[in-house]
Amino acid sequence: MADQPTKRYAVVTGSNRGIGFEICKQLATKGMTVVLTVRDETNGVEAVGKLKQFGFSETVVFHRLDVTEPASVSSLADFVRTQFGRLDILVNNAGNGGVTADEDALRDGVLGKGFRVGNEIDLNWSGTLMETNELSEECLKTNYYVLGDAENLTEDKVDQVLRIFMNDVKEDSLEAKGWPTLLATYSISKAAMNGYARVLAKKYPSFQINCVCPGSVKTDINYNTGLLPVEEGAESAVRLVLLPNNGPSGHFFVRMARSEF
Repeated sequence: MADQPTKRYAVVTGSNRGIGFEICKQLATKGMTVVLTVRDETNGVEAVGKLKQFGFSETVVFHRLDVTEPASVSSLADFVRTQFGRLDILVNNAGNGGVTADEDALRDGVLGKGFRVGNEIDLNWSGTLMETNELSEECLKTNYYVLGDAENLTEDKVDQVLRIFMNDVKEDSLEAKGWPTLLATYSISKAAMNGYARVLAKKYPSFQINCVCPGSVKTDINYNTGLLPVEEGAESAVRLVLLPNNGPSGHFFVRMARSEF
């Protein structure tokens, strides 16, 4: 295995708070230069200020990024190219829950009544697709089979599954077509990302490209109803990006363990 460069550079999306913020902190602790990104500049600058209080004034910088805007993605890519000349690590953390919440129900522990399904495909799928390219019952069974068929999976096939899903959302036929109805868009967008990671891993065999489920982590996105602290959630992702060059690629991990799709 070739020696790692003395200095390494990382970009973490959606990282002004929660797991993303903690990933930035842990990577900076390892001596890396980390680009903290978020849509809102005020939030980003504030987050970097907090990290500077931990002594990372020279290792963490902010750059605005909206993963759903091609121009914003290109701007970040240009920044990395100009400032560092390369990128060693990209953590696609940006996303949203795709739901609104009944906080009273959540406080009472009624999870199924606490969340109302929304639509997050554009952020969790389309945004990550653009960014990664720039920076380097029977219906459900059939579509999950397509996403799980690693050897024959393509970007077009992943996109086709999402188009079918979105059409069924518009027609209000998720239940009739066998899709999950609780947190539907969240579940399908994450399944698509797992599939797309496999496509990228085949396309770029010299890169390590994996997906990780950090577990049920207490963050604002779930109104702090999770079980794990953000430190443990972030640790799962950081462990993956620090694997040696001959480590696994194209896999799905649940916390620290490799898992089936």
